[in-house]
Amino acid sequence: MDPEDEKLVTLARATRARTGAAEGAAVRDDMGRTYTAATVALRSLSLSALQAAVAAAVASGAQQLEAAAVVTDAGRVAGDDLRVLDELGVAAAIVADPSGAVVA
Repeated sequence: MDPEDEKLVTLARATRARTGAAEGAAVRDDMGRTYTAATVALRSLSLSALQAAVAAAVASGAQQLEAAAVVTDAGRVAGDDLRVLDELGVAAAIVADPSGAVVA
């Protein structure tokens, strides 16, 4: 795996571990900036970690992404998340388990 993609997995894993969330995610925009987030599970707001990371990137002015990584026990990225990535130019996310081992 590319070192920059490994960095995304490491950032996503650290975010998940730090917050104790179900998932951690990291995305890299077309300028090389990275954004991380964890699952948001409030009564009034629910976002996957990937949706939250993409929201942070877009709120910071990113219009295109280069890569995304998700650390999850699920072993896959949900369909809604894939549509969000596709809209910003990423065909698929790197999916890793909590140990950081890439599964997809």
